[in-house]
Amino acid sequence: MRPPYEPGRVRYHHTRGDSPGAVTDEHGAPLPSFDSWRDDGAPPPPPPPRDERPWDEPSRDDDGFWQQERRRWPDPLPPPRPWWRRVRWGRWLVRGAAAFIVLFVVAVIWLAVTAPLSRSLKPPTPPSITLTAADGTPIARRGAIIGAPVDAAKLPAHVREAFLAIEDRRFYSHWGVDPRGIARAAWANLGSGGVRQGGSTITQQLAKNAFLDADRTAARKLREAMIAFWLEAWLSKDEILSRYLSNVYFGDNVYGITAASRHYFGRTPIQLSVGQAAMLAGLVKAPSRLAPTGNLKGARARQAVVVGAMVDAGFLSQDEAARVQPQRVLAERPETLPTGTYFADWVLPSAREVAGESGTEATVRTTLDRGFQRTAERVVRQASLRGMQAALVAMKPDGTVVAMVGGKDYRTSAFNRAVQAKRQPGSTFKLFVYLAAMRSGLTPATVMDDAPVEIAGWKPRNDDGRYLGPITLQRAFARSSNVVAARLTQQVGVRNVIKAARDLGITTPIANEATIGLGTSEVSLLELTGAYAAVASGRYPVVPRGVEGGRSASWYEAIAGRDSAMPDKIRDEMRTLLGSSIRGTGRGANLPVSAFGKTGTSQGGRDGWFIGFAGDLVVGVWVGRDDSAPNPGLHGGGIPAQIWRQFMMSALHIPVAVAPVEDEMAAPIDPANMLDQMGVDLGGDVGRAVDEARPRVEDALDRLREMGIELPRPPAPRERVPERRRLDEGRGEDGGDGFEEDGGPGGF
Repeated sequence: MRPPYEPGRVRYHHTRGDSPGAVTDEHGAPLPSFDSWRDDGAPPPPPPPRDERPWDEPSRDDDGFWQQERRRWPDPLPPPRPWWRRVRWGRWLVRGAAAFIVLFVVAVIWLAVTAPLSRSLKPPTPPSITLTAADGTPIARRGAIIGAPVDAAKLPAHVREAFLAIEDRRFYSHWGVDPRGIARAAWANLGSGGVRQGGSTITQQLAKNAFLDADRTAARKLREAMIAFWLEAWLSKDEILSRYLSNVYFGDNVYGITAASRHYFGRTPIQLSVGQAAMLAGLVKAPSRLAPTGNLKGARARQAVVVGAMVDAGFLSQDEAARVQPQRVLAERPETLPTGTYFADWVLPSAREVAGESGTEATVRTTLDRGFQRTAERVVRQASLRGMQAALVAMKPDGTVVAMVGGKDYRTSAFNRAVQAKRQPGSTFKLFVYLAAMRSGLTPATVMDDAPVEIAGWKPRNDDGRYLGPITLQRAFARSSNVVAARLTQQVGVRNVIKAARDLGITTPIANEATIGLGTSEVSLLELTGAYAAVASGRYPVVPRGVEGGRSASWYEAIAGRDSAMPDKIRDEMRTLLGSSIRGTGRGANLPVSAFGKTGTSQGGRDGWFIGFAGDLVVGVWVGRDDSAPNPGLHGGGIPAQIWRQFMMSALHIPVAVAPVEDEMAAPIDPANMLDQMGVDLGGDVGRAVDEARPRVEDALDRLREMGIELPRPPAPRERVPERRRLDEGRGEDGGDGFEEDGGPGGF
């Protein structure tokens, strides 16, 4: 039988049936092997000799195709593998080493960015700033007391050893982290059932104080250890100890051994005795609780523990330790400055800018005038507020704040209502409406219709319900006419009113609607007083400031038009309007000298304002409740105007006179009083006639004044005799109670 294949053409790769590991049948017998098919059953011929030439080398006998096919395919031998590849775990060691190097480089870069060595020199808290008044008298202190840095190498040995004995005995031998100390602390804590000891080294404490927060997490401890290694790599041991002693906290808001030595013992660190050094070293564990000024017994007990640790560490002998006596702190404490004033809270950020990056205590001179401040506090304290709060700001026309009261009592509430509170200003906001009108070409003599008006469904009305028809802008401003202000806002445009407010320094949001003319957008008393100061100075904006040498206007502010001069014509017109107002709705604030101001009252009497200027002072007053509850009867011409007048009379040294003798011929005509004195019943038609006559009489008097016709004035006031002054003491400087509400018409 002819084989179905050419010998050598097909090769079977199988295991012989009698070889070990051969495949067996279901009975366990080996399967027969496959041999080449032969017709006669003879054994197969031996295979042809293997051609050892490479597969791509041409055969010497190229006559036959099969001869070339029988040449061997190459059996390339791979190169010997390195030993670390022949070992299975070798490659993982290489990979781990590479990853470690990468992580180390990343960690070094991260530490260089987030933990620069310069930060270990800075105090962990802002340094103390002493604020002084304009005359140099200290008025407040803010921040921590931080001493000058020390050089540990120059300190006495017992001072260094006291801290090393109780905090880190192996400081000079470890690399930033002490495994023995950690194990000792863990064993002690395990035996006590709680955290009794810590294993942090001095280097770790420096890392925590200078770079990290106080949270107790594993991540923070890991960062602490990394920063400790970083500090040990770049700083010497003495440098680390020096920075630690310069920044560590010793209680009583005192940082650094220099400040602590002076604060508790009145001496420098070089002059500390063994007992004093041991007491300071003992405070580090719990400085707030162990401060000797409040817990001398606890501080002395801790001092004894430190002395015992110095003996155990070999720094002191038993005899030397026995001679250490319990220490005393300074018997007389330094004078404590007041730290609870509204002005100090407001001025502190600016004071820190002026102080700069000083690492020790700084002194900053402020603009506060102590005399004005006492006057402001007194008039607010004496006001009949009936459960309401009051705020007052006094400044020079250039924005220099000389007095500030943010509430009745700082100890009760530190909320500064002069700066932090945003309230509706009422008619004091009309300053910007009329300024926009004067800019558009109108004058105080321009006539507007004081009659009801409707603007896009909004119907403003005058507070007293009276409408006088065509009146001048000067008279409308004096009466604080709401409908005239609404007409002006519509005529000059809301945008121009907002621009006038922005030019004069108002930065709070202002709604783009017609109602802003009546003071519906909230502002702060400080900003609004600064806006009135711009009219007084003739330059705008006036930026209130409380620190001498504060920030001046930048170059781009100057280019953008900041600090501009107000045209003389507009300034005079605005002063004319403000002068007429203080003789109108604000007559309760009128002074014997030239004065200018404006009243303001928000809806429901929630806020009462009076802001004005006289002499070289610009003063703003606000009265209201913190919860914005209505105050029936409160209006700007009442309590706020009286507070303003009381302050100005004292601040400008205006003599206080007795009440003038009433002159029947000079007194204004009051139909109601006249008929009442005559015994006429005001009921029925007579009462209605009197009510109708009253506005006409008052309008006639106003028109006479506008025409330059002045009614007879009362006789010149006489100085108050001493007896009368003593009787009226405590009721206000003008002899009256000073705080009766002005119930005249038009008060708004």
